Amino acid sequence: MANLSRRLLPSTSALAAFDSVARLSTFSAAAEELSLTQGAISRQIAALEEQLGVLLFERTSRGVILTEAGTDYARAIAGALAEIRSASLQAMTKQHNDQLNLAILPTFGTRWLMPRIPRFVARHPEITLNFATRIGLFDFDRDDIDMAIHIGQPDWPGAESTFLMEEMVAPVASPSFLSSHPILTAEDLLRLPLLQMASRPAAWSHFFESLQVDGTPSQAMRFEQFSSVAQACIAGLGLALMPVFLIDSELANGQLVQALPHQVKSPSAYYAVAPLSRKDFRPVVAFRAWLLEEVALYRKNAAG
Repeated sequence: MANLSRRLLPSTSALAAFDSVARLSTFSAAAEELSLTQGAISRQIAALEEQLGVLLFERTSRGVILTEAGTDYARAIAGALAEIRSASLQAMTKQHNDQLNLAILPTFGTRWLMPRIPRFVARHPEITLNFATRIGLFDFDRDDIDMAIHIGQPDWPGAESTFLMEEMVAPVASPSFLSSHPILTAEDLLRLPLLQMASRPAAWSHFFESLQVDGTPSQAMRFEQFSSVAQACIAGLGLALMPVFLIDSELANGQLVQALPHQVKSPSAYYAVAPLSRKDFRPVVAFRAWLLEEVALYRKNAAG
């Protein structure tokens, strides 16, 4: 069994040589890429073929050609080699810098968080931020995420949730849509196309309940991201219930207009979430503290 196990685990040197020759089609090009001699590459390939008991290349006067077995083997190990390289780079980088793998919400991340990130980088140049886009709950360990910005409730299993801010939403539309669809009362909304967010199917119902309006909203388009909803509104496809702070620029330049002078607090709120195993991880602690400062500054500015 031990001999079989060794046979099934070729050396990384042999695999690197094979991968390079498979991509470049000549021993000489592979030797240059790996800073080895052509003879060393040839010996690595021969040793690998002997270990596997399979011919991986056909030698020609112009170079080498992968056999069918070689083609299958090259395809199969490419992903594994890429993962090893990535893991090695990450390990080498972490020797010199702290890293924070942060999951962000698409619209919140691009519109609210990113414009403020330079201030964090200036304060903590030793921390490298890596961003991933996630919507909803996920497995922190499986996705190798240290922290997430979450919209919802503070009920993430096995994690610590830090409250950031509430969310006020309002019905908005393009000026041209409102000019052709006059809205005088909340009941007028019921007969118009009300654009939906897939992640918030009850948003419109909650809005109408806040106004004590009974009725069934008309069916309309559904979207995955707020940015798409905003563009649909600007194009005149209907009304949308949007977080006001995420469309400041559209409201300021007149692309969108609030359809009714009524805002309602969303049932969901924004939280910074970290798994219990990483809540005291230094980059997480630093980012959480900075984020709370930014939220406080935003509230102060919003209050005037």
